[in-house]
Amino acid sequence: MSALIRMRLTGFLRTGRAVAPLLAGLITLGTLYGGGRAQPAEAYGVSAVVLFPVLAWQTKILLDVEPDVQRRLAQVTVGVARERLAGLLAAAVAALVTVAVALLFPWLVGGVSGPVDPGDRSIPVGLALGLWAHLLVVPAAVALGALASRASVGGAGYGVAVLALGGVGAVVLGLTGSVAPWLAPPIMAAARTTGGEAAALTLLALSGWALAWSGAVVGGYLWRRRAQG
Repeated sequence: MSALIRMRLTGFLRTGRAVAPLLAGLITLGTLYGGGRAQPAEAYGVSAVVLFPVLAWQTKILLDVEPDVQRRLAQVTVGVARERLAGLLAAAVAALVTVAVALLFPWLVGGVSGPVDPGDRSIPVGLALGLWAHLLVVPAAVALGALASRASVGGAGYGVAVLALGGVGAVVLGLTGSVAPWLAPPIMAAARTTGGEAAALTLLALSGWALAWSGAVVGGYLWRRRAQG
């Protein structure tokens, strides 16, 4: 299965399909940090929100690179379950690379402020919360991108609709006072948490929520794959 993961990542890179989501992420982050410096925790919380649709789109592109015939051959070679797991793991690896770039980017462009005094712990705390917020987004974005992939929905138009609905819905349903926040991953709630007091129980609850939401969406993806054949 590791060979299949490498093959999909190689195809994603060699075909140049990785360039578009990377540029989109850099442009989005450049716009975000171009407005002035912010504390690391606050900046990273917003960064995770804006990266969510980018990572979902990146996942869809990665999974769509492989031709349908080659994907069916992979199912015969390694088995249906391993073929589908390999796609999800390849997308997760690509998402983690993008997250690493996003965590480093604001320091390169001066988008975050340094410590006020030698005893200021805002930097390590902000880095920890920022890493948590971005890692929380990864499974949700991979799940949404997989659900929007060609192997899941068939036509490209349906995939775009799933991405748009998921991206917009995550923001709208995540707003304070939402009537059904559980329908969306907790990316907005995580951003609010990084900007304020972050209790351990809150972080744990949001992490569980994100994993549960991602698991439900991955379940929908696997069901669609089974229906598509």
